[in-house]
Amino acid sequence: MRRCDVSQRYICVYGEGVPKSERPQSRRAALLEFAVLGLLHDGPLHGYELRKRLTTALGIFRALSYGSLYPALRHLVDSGWIHETTEAPTGSSKRPRITYELTADGKEHFQDLVAASGPDAWDDDDFDVRFAFFSRTEAQVRLRILEGRRSRLEERLANIRDASQARRERMDSYTLALQQHGEERAEREVRWLEELIVAERRAALDPGPAAYDEPGLATTDITTPQSTTTNNKE
Repeated sequence: MRRCDVSQRYICVYGEGVPKSERPQSRRAALLEFAVLGLLHDGPLHGYELRKRLTTALGIFRALSYGSLYPALRHLVDSGWIHETTEAPTGSSKRPRITYELTADGKEHFQDLVAASGPDAWDDDDFDVRFAFFSRTEAQVRLRILEGRRSRLEERLANIRDASQARRERMDSYTLALQQHGEERAEREVRWLEELIVAERRAALDPGPAAYDEPGLATTDITTPQSTTTNNKE
């Protein structure tokens, strides 16, 4: 199976001969398929359970509809990355239940995806989803993504501060408060990333308990701190 060059993600994953209409229309669609593969890596799931986990664990998918989920599942089935099994209706239900399971090709494809660590993985939504599956990501890749995300946030923080300094006198109190809020959130995430980077480097030098098993770094909730801002998108 080909290794994916991040800059050629859709050609690599979906093939040069596949019509554009059959490829995901957005990065969000690609992230959805990545997240589905990651969740199915732990075992088979029904569509209802998949949607439930996506909407409760990953912020980008909180408003995910079945109208978005099932076309993604169909594409993954057609690609040979997941397999569906239809169960006969039970009890009062008149609808058959469909279980989705990762195939061997799907597991290999997912590993190709988690091995990517380019600039796309540093963006807000991409980073949140990638971080959710860090336990299945190699240590070196995790570190590159964390360092890239920190650089992205430091650049954003500098831009916020420059804009605030240049326009402070012309801002009303509400705009100024919003600006300060964005700056504080970016500062918090930079500190959080620095803690994770230190933990990853320590774990590389002294293998033992997982880097995130230390107090204050637990990831039982796989979402990142609410420091990813939509108002300060690049």
